[in-house]
Amino acid sequence: MKASDNQALLDSLVPHGILRAGINMSNFLLVNQTDASGQPDGVSPAMARAMAEELGVELKLIAYEGPGDVADAATRDEWDIANIALETERAKVIQFSPAYCEIQATYLTPPGSAITSIEQVDQPGHRIAVKARSAYDLWLTRNITQATLMRADSLDASFELFRDEKLDVLAGLRPKLLQQQALMPGSILFDDSFMAVQQCMGCQVDKPLAAEFVQDFVNRAKASGKVAELIKHFDVEGRLSVAP
Repeated sequence: MKASDNQALLDSLVPHGILRAGINMSNFLLVNQTDASGQPDGVSPAMARAMAEELGVELKLIAYEGPGDVADAATRDEWDIANIALETERAKVIQFSPAYCEIQATYLTPPGSAITSIEQVDQPGHRIAVKARSAYDLWLTRNITQATLMRADSLDASFELFRDEKLDVLAGLRPKLLQQQALMPGSILFDDSFMAVQQCMGCQVDKPLAAEFVQDFVNRAKASGKVAELIKHFDVEGRLSVAP
């Protein structure tokens, strides 16, 4: 890349001289540690750190409680890149890279449930507990036509809603549902998945040069084995997988 091109990229992607990365703190697979300085760490912050190092700029992590909060901040000039799950509605305000990793989303049913397959979930009278504004909640909102979605503010709260209100189904990410299954003996976790939550990097939609770099960075990180290396380093193998 020519020096002039590099400066144009920095002007587009790092206009304040520091790479500000919006991080979704609710994804316990992508942010599962803290570093020596107490900053969030995991696959997601490490991807942002690798990008900052390649650009030769300082990194500042901007923590958000959930993905909806990251998306809401897209037009407020709070971050330069965002590490967030790909979703059609969010693509209106975020230019997404290809996915660098993905997580399966599926269902948990209570003991003795008559629901034995994913195809039986979307029926009149069925109530599904789900974390509000998660990528799989947005997917379910578009695709569930007969069952009722019951939303909670957090992953743990969605399980409590499912348990306390005796709902028919709990929707969630497979790794978290495995933990929650242990809290409800006899509950059934489906082998099949209704979707895969694809984790991406993104920038503002009106920055084509920045978007081109972010896309290229992610493609190279996958092709070089960098993403697989981070998944192994942060001990989330078998729960996160490198996206196709």
